[in-house]
Amino acid sequence: MRRFTEAEALSGVVRDALGAATRVVGVERLRGGSKKGVYRVRTDGPRPARVIVYSWAEAENFWPGADGVDPAHPFAPASGLVPFLAARRTLDGLGVRVPALLFADDSRTRCPADVAVVEDVAGGTLEALFEADPVRASGALRELAAMLDVMHGQRSASYGRVDVLERGGAASGESCQGLVLERALGDLAEAAGRDPRIGSAAAPLRDRLRELAARVAPRSGHGLIHGELGPDHVLVDATGRPVLIDIEGLMYFDVEWEHVFLELRFGERYQALSRPGLDPARLDLYTLATHLSLVAGPLRLLDGDFPHRDVMRGIADHNAGAALALLPR
Repeated sequence: MRRFTEAEALSGVVRDALGAATRVVGVERLRGGSKKGVYRVRTDGPRPARVIVYSWAEAENFWPGADGVDPAHPFAPASGLVPFLAARRTLDGLGVRVPALLFADDSRTRCPADVAVVEDVAGGTLEALFEADPVRASGALRELAAMLDVMHGQRSASYGRVDVLERGGAASGESCQGLVLERALGDLAEAAGRDPRIGSAAAPLRDRLRELAARVAPRSGHGLIHGELGPDHVLVDATGRPVLIDIEGLMYFDVEWEHVFLELRFGERYQALSRPGLDPARLDLYTLATHLSLVAGPLRLLDGDFPHRDVMRGIADHNAGAALALLPR
């Protein structure tokens, strides 16, 4: 039986963050997290009435173990207090809005896990705002585009997660496109064993990946990207300003990798985020690779006890069809 972080431990963490006089009156585990627990905690003390607690407890992570994976690899599972704090420092230094940090603790005295307490951004997700208030959402989307311009405009000769580069480490591989190809071939092999449609087209998909990778020219500079940015990973504060969350995977990489995911998740609204000058060869390779990842990943997650199973099956099914549609006719 999976045991999530206990309310008593969360109450202690919140009191450490807001003061001993703080009284916790409610704890709610929020839906959607697959690598960390996200809890909304209500208090009646002198500080904010609601805060969010992140818990990186092992029991909060629904993904199967990744034995033998290089933790410095850009595509290694990005989770934990260290990458969170490194990403937060980087974005805050650029003026990119992220939830205010109220407390962080890796002592594991209150909880058997690293934890952080951050502000509870009251405006909900950009995804929900598109439906509730399209005019306000359009303004937030324009501000998000400006934020991404700032991030993508940061340049680094090296690629990799910011926490790895910050401590002087280096990512494996010889190029971003080489890492994407390697990952995509692995995702294809895994998806072929789980989805009969992908299995029957494995050879032409493999050939197509290699063909697209061969078209990509070398590049020496990389931009700062979120890596998995959809409208559900953007909150909107009371002033209408977008706030980025789930930032642990922040890294320097090809900005085309970000744009492929943005287009996939924002759909018709992506036009506001699109920018000229993107490399078409990279976009072609990264689009097919992303679809294959979104087949293999959700099906892998279903090996465990992730609760929202129909959602994951739907993601895998949709992206299997999208990948097959990219094969030459």
